[in-house]
Amino acid sequence: MADLRPAILGGTPLATSPIRLVRPVLPEFATLAADVEQTLISGMVTKGQHLVAFEQAVAAHLGVAHAIAVSSCTTGLALVYRALGLNGPVIVPSFTFMATVSALIWAGATPRFVEIDPTTTNIDLDAVRAALTPDVQAIVAVHNFGNPAAIAELEAIAADAGIPLIFDAAHGFGAQYDGRPVGGFGTAECFSLSPTKLLIAGEGGIVATNNDELAHKIRTGREYGNDGKYGSDWAGLNARMAEYNAIMGRYSLEQLEQAARQRNQYAALYWAALFATPGIDFQKVRPNDRCSYKDYSITIEASEFGISRDLLSKALAAEGIDSRAYYDPPVHRHAAYAQFAPTEGSLPKTDWLAQSSLSLPIHSEMEFSTIETVCAAIKRIQLFGEEIIAKQ
Repeated sequence: MADLRPAILGGTPLATSPIRLVRPVLPEFATLAADVEQTLISGMVTKGQHLVAFEQAVAAHLGVAHAIAVSSCTTGLALVYRALGLNGPVIVPSFTFMATVSALIWAGATPRFVEIDPTTTNIDLDAVRAALTPDVQAIVAVHNFGNPAAIAELEAIAADAGIPLIFDAAHGFGAQYDGRPVGGFGTAECFSLSPTKLLIAGEGGIVATNNDELAHKIRTGREYGNDGKYGSDWAGLNARMAEYNAIMGRYSLEQLEQAARQRNQYAALYWAALFATPGIDFQKVRPNDRCSYKDYSITIEASEFGISRDLLSKALAAEGIDSRAYYDPPVHRHAAYAQFAPTEGSLPKTDWLAQSSLSLPIHSEMEFSTIETVCAAIKRIQLFGEEIIAKQ
């Protein structure tokens, strides 16, 4: 009988080995060895042929004029913000990773936090319209968890206001909007290549844009602003990507489509197993779009599910299963951004989602049985919810 009970109540954990939230899919060294050896022999460990080849391959994949490799998505965002001269209010969601906003501060802009649509987890269009005042200099939207934002509507709003639209596409590789890869929309889109993403370069980022002038500024900006003649067009950074990262990135790009399809299969399995479970809801993706599922996020309505999101996460940990509460607290509640926080209670949807969202394990080489184990654990935890609460 004890084995029927959740591990948090003394039952046997369902996971026979730890089920991690993420696990990067990395190449065998032999796959990269020839390119790495060539790089070492050449002495060109940065600004070499592999960087150029990687940028060209990414631009072709995204269908954009320019794909500029940088040291991280954060530095890419900061360079874009700075290159556009943003030094005033910028509309941005608070339900996002802190880097979306920290880069704004570093660039000298001021975040104006707005609501999200909790069904998609992305920026709310009505909230954007309501926040538009004559002093707003730009809109920043996020493809949260790889779910494309309402791109066409946001482009129309930005065009009417005559201001830039930047997408934090950190989760965006593998995502599609109306059948097209995200990356060629708005003024610029900035991607992450860190180990939790579908396209991995170790560390790094990509700035994608069709704006020639902006692309030139980002290319010089990642080189301190150096114009190539030991002069500075503007005050940039050292935001270069090393050759080794570019080599890994090119390999990962070749695996990207397979990874995106696999994650969508895993997402469908999660949905099929959990959709009838009271108190669980799922991120909504438009029919013509594809989410990358950098994370697989559900929401827990405690009054219906029976226990809170945090207690579910604790019970899953006892089963040997990782989970994570993105993004709790939301950025406007971080101490570093308190001075920019809106009036208390003015972002109720953001606060609710931050307190209710839970990301479940997903990575590009999972066994279907792993997802079955996670879902079985969630169901038996719910079944014993009252007893779990009583034990706390």
